[in-house]
Amino acid sequence: MAKEIIQVKNLKVHYPIRSGFWNRVTDYVRAVDDVSITINEGETYGLIGESGSGKSTTGKAIVGVEPITSGQIIYQGVNITTAKNRRKLNYNKDVQMIFQDSMSSLNPRKRIEDIIAEPIRNFENLTTDQERERVQELLDIVGMPSDSLYKYPHEFSGGQRQRIGVARAVATNPRLIVADEPTSALDLSVQAQVLNFMKHIQQQYDIAYLFISHDLGVVKHMSENLAIMHRGRLVEIGSRDDIYNHPMHIYTKRLLSAIPLVDVEHREENKKHRQEVEQEFQNDQSKWYDDKGRVYPLQQVSGKHWVALPKDELKQEEIKEKGRD
Repeated sequence: MAKEIIQVKNLKVHYPIRSGFWNRVTDYVRAVDDVSITINEGETYGLIGESGSGKSTTGKAIVGVEPITSGQIIYQGVNITTAKNRRKLNYNKDVQMIFQDSMSSLNPRKRIEDIIAEPIRNFENLTTDQERERVQELLDIVGMPSDSLYKYPHEFSGGQRQRIGVARAVATNPRLIVADEPTSALDLSVQAQVLNFMKHIQQQYDIAYLFISHDLGVVKHMSENLAIMHRGRLVEIGSRDDIYNHPMHIYTKRLLSAIPLVDVEHREENKKHRQEVEQEFQNDQSKWYDDKGRVYPLQQVSGKHWVALPKDELKQEEIKEKGRD
């Protein structure tokens, strides 16, 4: 049985909205609203959603760079939402992040050697030669040439910078890497290179990934288990088979229909299917969300499959399950 590495329980990240003469808090932006996921050792867990769904905020909250409003993040049986507990467990060493924008995440004034060496210096006491050897080893792993050590970020392409970001994230031998849209700004061929390097590193070091993306096609290539996020909440959780072959939430179906298909012979059929799914979403989305526009609580449909079903849909599923029995 797979061993759990991290458990997120009822995570909330709310931002206050202030208004009026006294600038009082009148409401909240619920960027992340009651999210719970579990990631096991060595697995890639996909977190999917459109821009503004709250997926990147969830990742940043797990790493500790975004303050949380409430909830728990359990690592090695300890709630690490306090800085004291993070230091005690070396959490900042064990959990690293690959950022979406490779250029802004790399200090333009530092050479690549210093950028990759920075986390090593924070957590290990190596000599100069040992440190350089370690940085060179990391560059070799991600397929970067030796002379990269002495260059600056602007001297590399987007794909090369992202590989440098991967090398920096792996530098501390982490147990979990939060990868926030690591290939979204890259060409398809370069995407494939970065994803293959990430898979290679995962196998070599037994690293778990929280792979955050809006692209269900890319996530299918990487993840065994997935969660679909919309309006700050999870709308569907399940295995790769559950999500791609048995989607139930109207939003999941909409995302799946948007995956580009290289199928010239059935182009018109695929186009018609996308239009039908979009029309269904526009006509019926109100019943899939409560009167405040929020996602309903998740309901277990089978095994790992949980869906935010409205009451009438839940009853229909219960009838279907009884029919199967």
